[in-house]
Amino acid sequence: MRVPNMEHAETQKAERTDGRAEQAAFAERILQAEANAVAHIPVDQAFHDSVDLILEVCGAVVVTGLGKSWLIGQKISATFASTGTPSHVLHPTEAVHGDLGRVRRDDLVLALSYSGNTDEVVTLATILRQDNVPVIAIVGRRDSDLARLATQCLCVGDVTEACPMNLAPTASATAMLALGDAVALVVSRRRNFGVEDFQKVHPGGALGRLLMPVTAALRLRAGENLPTVPIGLTVREALRQAEQGRRPGAFLILDPEGKLAGIFTDADLRRHVVTKGTTALDEPIDRLMAKRPRTLRATDLVRDAVQIAREFRLDEIPVVDEDDRPVGLIDVQDLIALKVIEG
Repeated sequence: MRVPNMEHAETQKAERTDGRAEQAAFAERILQAEANAVAHIPVDQAFHDSVDLILEVCGAVVVTGLGKSWLIGQKISATFASTGTPSHVLHPTEAVHGDLGRVRRDDLVLALSYSGNTDEVVTLATILRQDNVPVIAIVGRRDSDLARLATQCLCVGDVTEACPMNLAPTASATAMLALGDAVALVVSRRRNFGVEDFQKVHPGGALGRLLMPVTAALRLRAGENLPTVPIGLTVREALRQAEQGRRPGAFLILDPEGKLAGIFTDADLRRHVVTKGTTALDEPIDRLMAKRPRTLRATDLVRDAVQIAREFRLDEIPVVDEDDRPVGLIDVQDLIALKVIEG
């Protein structure tokens, strides 16, 4: 005989399961609606002309919009600024109350309005047109007031919102964001904006640290605090020579030309002593060292060190110059200290 409380609990559990299945299906429909909105955006002549127009201007890309378009515009402006194109935002209401002075003659304004008929944005576009400031509009319809006023018009098309009532700006906002990002990144590519440029505008945080030159992260440097020993010594002789300074968890072995021949770590020492006993100390170092180890070039970035450490599970990675001569050693603890890899 079932206990009533148990039956009630099972019923509730079944209802939750059914509710979650329905909830998941609803969420999937929302995501699909957003994806569809982005997938149908045309990359047409207006897109290419807009990119050319941005590249022609000498000033900044000033982004404006109202409501959800204002929020989307802030993100698009941030994408421009972080990928090599100066940009800031301008609220259309504040613009007509003094902030219009933020727009210079050599700037370009990117105006967002899905309806294309937002009064404040249309008013601002009218003023800008009188001042001969180029305007690129991102709208849903080309037959809107903003589209007619704009120098160039980018159209996301007629979008069905993810909102069940087709009212809340959802899929249309996603489409405008995606189109704005596409313009910004194509402009960035046309400007040949590279990794070094990106690092200059992202000096802080994890991104900045990942894009640091690996040499800037070196704590152990050859000739300073990283021992190097010539090939041909026994393990005992190599250890004795390496111990003349403060030895890290590894030392590098050089061939007669001073190029990297191998690496010998504390882990290697323990492993060979465990398997062979102390007789391992009298064997040639070149027989027990790791030959042709994975290395980093002095021109590589910290992100390259992270990739090698993760992919090959290495704790020590030699850094060499273009002639394969040791520059230093990246230790996994250095990467942990930089907070680019977890301990």
